[in-house]
Amino acid sequence: MHTFYYPDHIKHDPHQLHKEDTPRQNEYYCEVAERGIIIHDAIQQANLGPITPPGDFGIEPINEVHEYGLINLLQSAYQRMKTESDGTLAVPDTFSVGRLPHRKPRSIWGQLGYYCFDTSSPILEHTWDVAYWGAQTALSAAALVLAGLETEGMPISYALCRPPGHHAAQNLFGGFCYLNNAAIAAHWLVQQGKRVAILDIDYHHGNGTQAIFYGRSDVLVCSIHADPLNEYPYFWGYGDEYGSGGGQGFNWNYPLPRGTREPEYLQALADALVRVRLYVPDVLIVCLGVDTYEKDPAGGFRLQTESFARIGERIADTRLPVVVIQEGGYHLPTLGENVLYFFKGLLGK
Repeated sequence: MHTFYYPDHIKHDPHQLHKEDTPRQNEYYCEVAERGIIIHDAIQQANLGPITPPGDFGIEPINEVHEYGLINLLQSAYQRMKTESDGTLAVPDTFSVGRLPHRKPRSIWGQLGYYCFDTSSPILEHTWDVAYWGAQTALSAAALVLAGLETEGMPISYALCRPPGHHAAQNLFGGFCYLNNAAIAAHWLVQQGKRVAILDIDYHHGNGTQAIFYGRSDVLVCSIHADPLNEYPYFWGYGDEYGSGGGQGFNWNYPLPRGTREPEYLQALADALVRVRLYVPDVLIVCLGVDTYEKDPAGGFRLQTESFARIGERIADTRLPVVVIQEGGYHLPTLGENVLYFFKGLLGK
């Protein structure tokens, strides 16, 4: 397995927003730089294969998925906050509510609320650069699997992306996510003539990924996640959302109740993998979130470390080429081990 990793992801670190007297805020900004370091070290120590920096595919694959206005805001918000406002923490305080008529404002504060759907994703000094290279990390992993289709049969690659991406839509960011790494990689593979399925196993529904492909039939999206009736992102991810127009029947959600344990989870996974097999993809993209772990501060399922190995085994049974893209997972003491167990199952180790 080849892992792609951008070491300078540490320059985007919401940990700097932590305050000793606000524990709930510290939990809220739990997407910290240490996550990437922990996972990298676990993969390296387990000798699972080479770890290299990503290549640069340029801005065009990002432009193909995300609107110019969102990209421009991510690139400019930090500096604009310094020149147009009295602060440098770019977090919106007013949002464009979809049920009301709205226009795109000129103000930096207004544009933050126009393009962002929550307050969990601050734009810091290096956020754009790190998000850009997260997308390049996913593209590099996709390109490696594409090249391996001719020689290896079932190549596997890992994009150790940080920050995650599956909550980012064409024109929205939020949920710790700025650019949708999985969607960018999937769209790029489609442009190379490949048939792609996405399996999202993060605790939270990948609302951004769903939105991007909801009207399309060239990418199948399956997501196993906490029921949005009670869990983030609340407004998307229900079981009756099957796609629209030409994409009808190509979006499948498997919402599960808080407290779900391994047997129930594996049953949902089995059902989703039936959909994947029926689609007959050339490449399977797995959005790996280990925030389904029983002690994860952002989750509510009851999976154990060994559960991730069994999840990996079930995915390996599809005998498909796989691009794994890192999403969530916030319990730092077990984060590396949980990711490692997934790969042990996927790789048959």
